[in-house]
Amino acid sequence: MESKPYLREVQLMRDGVSSFDKYPFNIAAIKSLSSLHFHPDVTFIVGENGSGKSTLIEAIALGLGFSIEGGPKSVQATTHDNASGLFEYLKLVRSYKLPKDYFFLRAESFYNVATYMEELKDPNYLKGYGGSLHGRSHGEAFLAVLTKKLKGGGLYIFDEPEAALSASRQMTALVAIDELVQKQSQLIIATHSPILLAYPHAVIYQLDENGITKMAYEDTAQYQVTKGFLDDYKRMLSILLDRPQ
Repeated sequence: MESKPYLREVQLMRDGVSSFDKYPFNIAAIKSLSSLHFHPDVTFIVGENGSGKSTLIEAIALGLGFSIEGGPKSVQATTHDNASGLFEYLKLVRSYKLPKDYFFLRAESFYNVATYMEELKDPNYLKGYGGSLHGRSHGEAFLAVLTKKLKGGGLYIFDEPEAALSASRQMTALVAIDELVQKQSQLIIATHSPILLAYPHAVIYQLDENGITKMAYEDTAQYQVTKGFLDDYKRMLSILLDRPQ
């Protein structure tokens, strides 16, 4: 019997919500949420800023026991407490088998997590990342998590992991994701990256004013906008900047 997915489904306990007119339940995607099924390997959550993708990914992570700022479960770094409260209304449906490893990589607060770990002054702990995270660039620190810290057999939640990565480094991250999948890992990723979204056979959920929709890669705005721009960038620049070609 397959051990994955470790996290099979998330359900919104709608009967417990007092009002769908208040944040975060007034976000269209959250308002329409009943249940969401996850791919055994990789599930992507996409959408424009404000669509609720980070709100949803945060709630899933908090429901799993992570700190709001991310890191492994053993790190409970907290410099703020502005969680939406959505996690209190989510039911997480898990597999019979637990993952061996967990990590929540959150781009916007990764610096705070790295600082917390540096302040522990435990060289054995940082050894798992290949040394100091602050002793390298933001992008290199991200890749250290993907290629050194995460050992496989894990449930990994990523929120915009491409934020510190160049296009070529996003390709490196794509390879790292595949290596984790081959090691029996499951990943749930909120992203804007058309490169990461190309991962084969992944499930892609788009969040927008119409709710939550399962999308093919080529139908995502991330793919279409990027391809449209690169295919005819001179015309696009002329339109965007209101200048003749």
